[in-house]
Amino acid sequence: MKLENKVAFITGGTSGIGLEAAKLFRAEGAKVVILGSNAERLEAAGKELGGDALLIQADLRKIPDIQRATEETRTKLGRIDVLFANAGASTVAPLEAVTPEYVEDNLALNFTGTFFTIQKAAPLMPSGGSIIVTTSFLNTIGMPGLSILAATKAAARSLVRTLGAELAPRGIRVNAVSPGAISTPFYGKMGLSDEQLSGVAASLQEKISLKRFGEPAELAKTALFLASDDSSYITGTEIVVDGGLTQF
Repeated sequence: MKLENKVAFITGGTSGIGLEAAKLFRAEGAKVVILGSNAERLEAAGKELGGDALLIQADLRKIPDIQRATEETRTKLGRIDVLFANAGASTVAPLEAVTPEYVEDNLALNFTGTFFTIQKAAPLMPSGGSIIVTTSFLNTIGMPGLSILAATKAAARSLVRTLGAELAPRGIRVNAVSPGAISTPFYGKMGLSDEQLSGVAASLQEKISLKRFGEPAELAKTALFLASDDSSYITGTEIVVDGGLTQF
């Protein structure tokens, strides 16, 4: 098994890509820690994982929550071998609707939360550890109403390069997985009506070379590659999993 006896710490682990990664990592031998902000979704995810995952309720907008989560992991499991910094969310907001509070909330979850998760987890990671950050296809194309989300994801992509260089002497690799249009609850949380959501989905699907949305399991397999020794000579990079959306 690719992750036998490893400890995998996954943020945004209660649904979508994070939950699929948790299932796959567990099947590959890892002890899994999943973080989520909603207690009911966290409990449901734990049941899907068979009841042996370490479940930690935490809001990554709050640095003390991150500190508490990593400390609980250290106390119960001793270390973190794989960090999948996957949590992220936003809503659609055109230029004129963006407020300082909106920007702060997006930064707190999608950038600051990612940065401090890495900062607090890295001291618990031995040489050979792997950090994976979820970025987005919005790094490379422009979509109206998503300026702040795109900017935070671009900043996260930059972190992968800089922290990859900084942590390399400690034998810790840092990489990103960049999802395209994936069938997850993410889009349903963006504040669009069902009609608007259907329109966006149809427009995106037409632009995707493979003419379909990706599945969370397809992202999870890429995360597994980056988590395992299969990618032992890869750091600072971003693997794009988007069906060709940004490539042609």
